Amino acid sequence: MIHHISPERLTIERVSEIIDSHYRLKLSERAKELIQTCRDYLDRKIATTDHPIYGVTTGFGSLCNVSVGADDLSQLQENLVKSHACGTGDEVPEDIVRLMLLLKIQSLSYGNSGTQLVTVQRLVDLFNNDILPVVYSQGSLGASGDLAPLANMCLPLLGLGEVNYKGHRRMAADVLKECGLTPVRLMSKEGLALLNGTQFMSAHAVHAIIGARRLGALADKIGAMSLDAFDGRIDPFGDAVNIVRAHPGQLATARAVRHWLEDSPMQQMPKKHVQDPYSFRCMPQVHGAFKDTLEYVSTVIETEINSPTDNPTVFPELDMIVSAGNFHGEPIALPMDFLALAVAELGNISERRIFRLISGTRGLPSFLVANPGLNSGFMIPQYTAASIVNQSKGLCWPTSCDSIPSSQGQEDHVSMGGNSATKLLRIVDNTRRILAIELLNAAQAIDLRRPLKTSPALEEWHEQFRRDVPFVENDTVMTPLIAASVRFLEKTPVTC
Repeated sequence: MIHHISPERLTIERVSEIIDSHYRLKLSERAKELIQTCRDYLDRKIATTDHPIYGVTTGFGSLCNVSVGADDLSQLQENLVKSHACGTGDEVPEDIVRLMLLLKIQSLSYGNSGTQLVTVQRLVDLFNNDILPVVYSQGSLGASGDLAPLANMCLPLLGLGEVNYKGHRRMAADVLKECGLTPVRLMSKEGLALLNGTQFMSAHAVHAIIGARRLGALADKIGAMSLDAFDGRIDPFGDAVNIVRAHPGQLATARAVRHWLEDSPMQQMPKKHVQDPYSFRCMPQVHGAFKDTLEYVSTVIETEINSPTDNPTVFPELDMIVSAGNFHGEPIALPMDFLALAVAELGNISERRIFRLISGTRGLPSFLVANPGLNSGFMIPQYTAASIVNQSKGLCWPTSCDSIPSSQGQEDHVSMGGNSATKLLRIVDNTRRILAIELLNAAQAIDLRRPLKTSPALEEWHEQFRRDVPFVENDTVMTPLIAASVRFLEKTPVTC
């Protein structure tokens, strides 16, 4: 299957499909035309202009006033890529590197960046041949774009750096030669076009959004099972009480929980209690606030991935080259910090439901085992969930509220959006584990309610879960069960 790179809007759903279904990329004729037109214009402009053009005939950052001769323009761009490849820390996961390549290609395809057609095509070649540059998670300030990680990503274009290819980490030059690809000789402006941009931030954001959407749907389903296992009431999930507040996420959550609990015999049992703790009763409000936040952030990120974000921006049709700040990550750093809070809250309320399920109330045994005392049962998985929640809370400190000046003060306000991006992804992973622990507890509690049954839909899901994760009769090592529950969630189709 082939996806044609074009100026048409790229949605997060389409990005997910391209990555998950292993599409190959191809530049559309329109994209080729826009790229070539811009490059031709830039070459003419350099040849006919006697005043300096930032990043094209000058140095970078605080060196913007240093002019560079025509014979050195190519070397200037190559030096830029090499000197900026300063990434460190953990390797960026390969799926996110694929996203970075895709989003960089998309950004360069609008014809506002001045790249050569061969340069963009070589990025396409890397993507299509699954030649994935080794990129590191630390180094971006999120202004002047994601300089360090994008430099590491673009080193293989020059035959430099390392790549992951067919399961092995190798020198880029060797892999390019093996695949019949030649290194690119950069022309004026191209180094900046490749390195100025927000593709490190936005790739993490897209990956996090795709994961968070799954978590939102799974949280409703797991929460519904926990509600039945806790002998909770369905009243707070009716349409009337949720419509009057009118938040769309709230109503969507209420309807999802009702969907999963439809025809549940447990809900037909008389209830001795008049209301439930907030962690059950307020799922529509908390899960719903998460959904509304996710919808807002998704809209912002979609705008970002459909924009050229390098500098300077070239407008051939207006005869303009504008040095501005479209690489600044603030428009997405703030929303990513916001989404981190929302995803963390999804885990926060999940841990509270875990706590209630093991509390020895409403007819459930303490710690969800038949013989508490001799058995600790599910005591410590709640500790684990609480520990993860605490870590996520720490990660919720907004990095976008900080700025450390760089480049001798020329770049005196930065977004720190790269750190917003990486910690958002960690919180998504943390919340997945917390929900997996809740499912482990909810399934155990459902079994302890036998012969009562939950809804047909949840009984079927419970049966599928039990094929991977057994009922705990007596104390056993819990780590493998938690890991199996995480894997189960990762493979669960999201249908509501």
